[in-house]
Amino acid sequence: MAEQDQFDVIIVGSGAGGAPVAHTLVSAGKYILVLEKGPLFRPQQDDPLGLSDYKRDELISDGPEKILTIPGLVNTGASFYTSHVEPDLNDEPHIYQSNDSADYATIEGYTCQCVGGGTQHYGGVSLRFSERDLTLRTFNESRTDIRHDPNGDVKREARDWPITYTELEPYYTKAEQLIGLNGTRTNQIKVASADYYQKPLEPNPISEYARIGMEALGMKPYRTPQAVITQDHAPSGRKVGPLNQRDWEGGPKTAYVNRYGDCLDYKSTTWVALLRPIASRPGFTLRPNCNVTHLECNASRVVTVHYRDPSGQPATVSGKVIVLACSAIETVRLLMLSAEQASTFDSRINQNDLLGKYFLTHCFGGASAIMPGRFDKSRTIDSDWASDFCGTDDFIRSAGLWAGATIYNNTSDQALPIALARTHGATDLDTLWHAFDNDTSMVGEHLKDFLNAQFNRRLSVSFMANQVPQKANRIELHRKVRDKWGRRVAYIIKSWHDHDRFLMDTIAARCRDVLGYGGDGGKGQYPVEGFGGVYLSENALARIANHILGGARFGSDERDSVLDKNCRAWHFDNLYLTDGCFMPTSGSGNPTLTIQANALRVGDAVLASGIV
Repeated sequence: MAEQDQFDVIIVGSGAGGAPVAHTLVSAGKYILVLEKGPLFRPQQDDPLGLSDYKRDELISDGPEKILTIPGLVNTGASFYTSHVEPDLNDEPHIYQSNDSADYATIEGYTCQCVGGGTQHYGGVSLRFSERDLTLRTFNESRTDIRHDPNGDVKREARDWPITYTELEPYYTKAEQLIGLNGTRTNQIKVASADYYQKPLEPNPISEYARIGMEALGMKPYRTPQAVITQDHAPSGRKVGPLNQRDWEGGPKTAYVNRYGDCLDYKSTTWVALLRPIASRPGFTLRPNCNVTHLECNASRVVTVHYRDPSGQPATVSGKVIVLACSAIETVRLLMLSAEQASTFDSRINQNDLLGKYFLTHCFGGASAIMPGRFDKSRTIDSDWASDFCGTDDFIRSAGLWAGATIYNNTSDQALPIALARTHGATDLDTLWHAFDNDTSMVGEHLKDFLNAQFNRRLSVSFMANQVPQKANRIELHRKVRDKWGRRVAYIIKSWHDHDRFLMDTIAARCRDVLGYGGDGGKGQYPVEGFGGVYLSENALARIANHILGGARFGSDERDSVLDKNCRAWHFDNLYLTDGCFMPTSGSGNPTLTIQANALRVGDAVLASGIV
């Protein structure tokens, strides 16, 4: 029997940008196809034998050693390690340009290729953006106190979002209800119309140092909202077994929910929270292992989606509405590849030379210290405490910054021995064992002493902050390197603005202070061995923390944006983009919840348009 090839809506990508649209439209009785490049990994309850599809290497790249064979790159011949949810670098690399204009292959920019996308493997921190994050142009246009911006780039390049926090807020609330989060609201600066947070688990004892430090500095901490359920979750039908918060029997732990696929259904991935609840409805079709190659248009309508099926054979489907949610780099790349196929598509998507421009990630970094005592850090999820202190207008102005940041502690960092190998002296996720490779003394008694000093004693405090938008930060198609299907790969060209560096230095110093005050009970003298921003890292230009944003920003003026306020491409009637590419600024926190909330909003906008 031939597969169905006509749908109301085709959604490319099943993560934070795609799944909320699918949930909204299927719930409204529409017929939806979700095309996902990667496989469907099922948790235990989805399998008749109770076996999970997840492995223990989903994000930590600890597979077999491979050698990069792509000619003409600086790191050709280097060894690398991949996981089974990332593409092989030889098959489908991202290329980035270094400071000396040389080209390197990198795995950075791939969140996860599987149903649920990056939500399957992230730590689950689910912060709202603040109202200020959406109004940075207005906030900065009359200021004279912004430091380290001699050319006035902030005032020239900052953009307000074309929607207000008040418009987005109901969708934040809906996302928090449907997804399933735990946390607390007291001390947050983000207004919420309803509270659907579940009660957080007891914090790990090592996190007390972070809380004490935040309190000593007047930072007013709150329990970090995270996409992990701690109680039964009615919207998704998930159940939580008896949680004994004293000994954590039966509860979520680091090995199950942080940076790995969760086989037990605690982590609120878009598969378990949004797609599985609608999977049995007649309007929902999911096709995993299908790689979309290009879109085809007829005048102002995208009429055909071309893809390769799981066997690699070409196939096509048609829909009244097309939604792209491939993660920003790959969404931009798909549009550029489609433009190569037809001049009509090219002229419509490239009508103002902004596609791929203003690529954004986050300014991020933090501080780390070895704390007194030893704690079982496997008994935790990703973060226990957060603070909006550095996101207030008063702090931003007093520090001479253009935008604020959220600080939170990473309780589970280095909770497992393999994570120590990744972080010891290393900053590049492509080379998991790079640290121990370069430290040849890390054997025998020295290795034992290292583990004894470090394991379950280290605590880090991190931040997320807005990156200054720059048009020169962009995604292109590489002129030479092609993937295994013969298509040009994504080329990442980006730099850090002087103000980005200043912002990272400023907030990293506050993270240092949190540990310095927390480690000695509020005196501020505890030794902190390292702090700083990501711009100091080994491959700083490629480091993007898997927060892939910008490149197709939305706005109110078609001359100044790629998408309208509802994330529809200006010169197409039926093409919407709902991953992080729509953002004109990157926000002061992890972007997943904002992407999900906006995707729910866009789903309603599609329904209101009358197209389907």
